[in-house]
Amino acid sequence: MTDSNSQLSPHYRKFCLPLRTSDSELVNVGGKGQNLALLVRAGFPVPDAFIIATGAYHTFVENAGLTGWMAAEADAIDAGEQFALSALSDKLRDSFKTADVPGEIVTDILTAYAGLGRPAVAVRSSATAEDLPGMSFAGQQDTVLNVVDDDSLMRAVIECWSSLWTARAIAYRARNQIDNATVSLAVVVQQMVPSETSGVLFTANPLTGKRSETVIDATFGLGEALVSGQVEPDHYVVDSASRRILRIELGAKATVMQGEAAGGLSTEQADRSREQALSDDQIAQLTELGQEVARLYQDPQDIEWAFAGGKLFLLQSRPITSLFPVPSLGADDDPKVFVSLGAIQGIMGPFTPLGMDMLRGLFAGISRIFSLDASMYDQPLIHAAADRPWIHVTGALRNPLGRLIFDRALPLVEPGAALAIRDLKSAPQFQPPQISIRFLQPALPFLLRLLKSVAQAFFNPDAIAQNVRIAAEEHVACLSDRSRRAQTLDERLDLCEWLCYNAAFPRLLPLFIPPIVAGYASLHLLNRIAAKLSLTDSEISPQTALVLTRSLSNNVTTKMDLELWDVAFRIGKDENAASSFAAADASALAHQFKEKKLPAAIQDALEKFLKRYGMRGLAELDFGQPRWREHPGPIISALQSFLSITGEDLTPDRQFLLGEQEAAQAQERLAAAADRAWVAPLGGWLVRLLAKRVRALAGFRESPKFTIIRLFGTVRSTLLESGQRLTDNGALDRPEDLFYLTMRELRTLALGAPGDWKKLVRTRRLAERNELRRRPIPRLLLSDGTAFYAGITPAAPDDDSLLFGSGVSPGLVEGTVKVVYNPLEAALEPGDILVCPGTDPAWTPLFLTAGGLVMEVGGMMTHGSVVAREYGIPAVAGVDRATELLQTGQEVRVDGSSGQIEMLG
Repeated sequence: MTDSNSQLSPHYRKFCLPLRTSDSELVNVGGKGQNLALLVRAGFPVPDAFIIATGAYHTFVENAGLTGWMAAEADAIDAGEQFALSALSDKLRDSFKTADVPGEIVTDILTAYAGLGRPAVAVRSSATAEDLPGMSFAGQQDTVLNVVDDDSLMRAVIECWSSLWTARAIAYRARNQIDNATVSLAVVVQQMVPSETSGVLFTANPLTGKRSETVIDATFGLGEALVSGQVEPDHYVVDSASRRILRIELGAKATVMQGEAAGGLSTEQADRSREQALSDDQIAQLTELGQEVARLYQDPQDIEWAFAGGKLFLLQSRPITSLFPVPSLGADDDPKVFVSLGAIQGIMGPFTPLGMDMLRGLFAGISRIFSLDASMYDQPLIHAAADRPWIHVTGALRNPLGRLIFDRALPLVEPGAALAIRDLKSAPQFQPPQISIRFLQPALPFLLRLLKSVAQAFFNPDAIAQNVRIAAEEHVACLSDRSRRAQTLDERLDLCEWLCYNAAFPRLLPLFIPPIVAGYASLHLLNRIAAKLSLTDSEISPQTALVLTRSLSNNVTTKMDLELWDVAFRIGKDENAASSFAAADASALAHQFKEKKLPAAIQDALEKFLKRYGMRGLAELDFGQPRWREHPGPIISALQSFLSITGEDLTPDRQFLLGEQEAAQAQERLAAAADRAWVAPLGGWLVRLLAKRVRALAGFRESPKFTIIRLFGTVRSTLLESGQRLTDNGALDRPEDLFYLTMRELRTLALGAPGDWKKLVRTRRLAERNELRRRPIPRLLLSDGTAFYAGITPAAPDDDSLLFGSGVSPGLVEGTVKVVYNPLEAALEPGDILVCPGTDPAWTPLFLTAGGLVMEVGGMMTHGSVVAREYGIPAVAGVDRATELLQTGQEVRVDGSSGQIEMLG
């Protein structure tokens, strides 16, 4: 086998490059070529090869008159129509077969092939759009094995070029929004390895994500039988550090492929299920080499390998794109646990850089409550992975009080993560030390003040509710005054940090936690009373107490939605205006609103609503995400849905009044049952006492975040003024670009330091678009890479017609599924079952139209669940892969009490 150090003569390097080329940019040699070039330069045992650069592909398609035509054809096709897609692919690929390859390309390729010694070769496609986050392009293009002569080589090259337009490749690019006009293809011509054994190696476990395990699949002969799914290989799991084999599963290995002397492949059948394809020494050798490759790339790798003549060869390497990144906390090996803040908040997408910094700042403010000096740069709680926030909970897991929180609180906001942590609690590395009260000392003064305030809220709920509302308004006014006085970018960045460290959690937690705790502690007691009474009283069910949370007062999100309904009601008074508004394009209406060109009544009503609530928006906890006042399209879409609601009893205001009546009736049923079961009137008195606290205080659950978002909105508007100045002086392309810079970078920009800020922002916007495609997102991560994805799963026999989650809003409803990823694109019809990854308050206007709600993440206390209960919408949270398993248009029955979803057709 020739040495991969061989060089190509200068006269044929226009289209062909040696494998050791330094000209290994992705755009020139594709992903496979780039990886192999790096491996060979690092000294790894890669078979000799040369690369046919992308310039050859471009010259070929231009000479054949195909440039632009193929991309236009692919863009016009419906990628979901398999027959049409296959027909298009055949048409495009046939055009490659009938076209002539320019003579200069043929000369370069055959000269390079002669330079290898004209051995049997593998001809491998190497595309320029490969292995983006959450996407693997493995198998998208063709590989032709055991090519042995010039004519066969040229046919194989054309086959690889045309494989850029296979049906599977076109469909994959369409699903992942990759521009067909931007892709290209290089070809790697690599000396064949006459493999005795071959296979694939993963330097991290691709199923669990565990970075400390190597996984090897191996078979006899060429690896094509394995990668094409024709053989059941041996499966080895190895501890990467010690090289200890953890598990061996011997496969049948019944199909063996080998190269023929005349070219092509032969296949033979033989039962070798009792024979191990690799010796223990070979497994250890592979594991060690795999770890060296991973260290080279500084990323876990998927490696194809082969043994021939007792020597190990690496055939290709690529990143394991299915692995979820792990938060970085330094170099120590101490195991760590992270819970997805996005799953708790219903925000599954990436955060902007400044949004992540502001979130870190908010959690630094929590640390300061307990007299811990922290900033957004060094706070210990929030860490980023895949541009998403993760809460570091290892310390809490090793703490007796923290374990109590995991047992009682986490199931209410993210039951999927709670189930995973329940299994971790018994692991030796997460056991708490000997119980000591010293861990409470920093928090004790705050906790004592909190307990006192909770008692005050319980004994005087109406007065406390009034005081909290007044204090919150004064606090927002104080920040608004500071905002008006901040004029320069540096002063406004100071305001951002002041908001995080002083104005948010340090002020709002002591203000809002007492009424919330008093309200929900009362609800918890009522739930226990209802559960106990339901055992002997037929008029009471375990869910009776939850009905008391219908149409709560003091819930800012409910009030917001009802005010939006009032806007729709006023629009609907004019039938012609309403009909025109409902039929128009939401984006066009949003543009007319910003230009103040809507009819006066509609314009005024929307302006009034957005003056109060315009600081809200989708994924609003991310400071960098647009607000409704900037992009009112979601609000206009919601109004259009409201206008389709018919029937007096279906209107949201009427539903709210009915909810109040149902809550009062549930209170009296529960009180009467308590009187019958206990000493009257003591039982009824206790129920009414607790119910009053629930009705007066539980609605404050939505207030802390609402107030933070109001503060965010004020400071964001001020920062956008600075963004406009930066745009005017040429530092940025648009004002909102400043949210794609970190706080430290903005400080540097404020000092006037030079830098290509526009390029940096464009790079980050592209990374954000790629990250938005990542699926799925774990609920829980360990520092060794282990990822926990699943939501609630049933402990019952499998039934394909049933899904299970956590019942978070009681009731039973049948309806038509509408799977929605973006509320702007919802277009709900009244009574539809809204199925989505998760919700935050920006989704709740849709609840006025929806008949039921199904969420992949969340629990009893998440925003969507709280509001769904208030509206009386049956809701189920924590449903594993709901957006995949349920399809738009499908009929389902949702039981918000049991958490069961039944597919009806």
